[in-house]
Amino acid sequence: MENPRKKETESQEIIERIVSINRVAKVTKGGKKLSFSALVVAGDGKGSVGVFLGKANEVADAIRKGLAGAKKNMLKVNLKGTTIPHEVLGHFGAAVVLLKPASEGTGVIAAGPVRAVCEAVGIRDILTKCHRSNNPINVIKATLEGFIRLKPAKEMLSVKSG
Repeated sequence: MENPRKKETESQEIIERIVSINRVAKVTKGGKKLSFSALVVAGDGKGSVGVFLGKANEVADAIRKGLAGAKKNMLKVNLKGTTIPHEVLGHFGAAVVLLKPASEGTGVIAAGPVRAVCEAVGIRDILTKCHRSNNPINVIKATLEGFIRLKPAKEMLSVKSG
């Protein structure tokens, strides 16, 4: 008998993006001890996305940890077709990310970290702008914070008509 959980994950395609790999050195009396951190984004392309910073002594282990953590910490994003329902600002640390809905066929107009998150979520049309900081970790966290602030499209219709 086959495991039903395994079958479900095979049919569900996960989009994985490695945003940045950082080499970190700790200086000890014996010399420099090198380790690596990998910022990884994972999404199903249907409105769910997860981000994780994996850390290990080897690059491959850091990436593997990052992927596992990103798949575990997925969050749902409110979408309206191939874009987002309304304009929103996301803040994290010094990073500020502006996310604007775009008409069909515009494509993803975004910088590296924001593009990775948008593609993993499944957004095909969006305009973005990163203000102040360009630190990939803070930019991604600001993007996620903006996605969390999104209200459902149905709620936006009731606000306009009321």
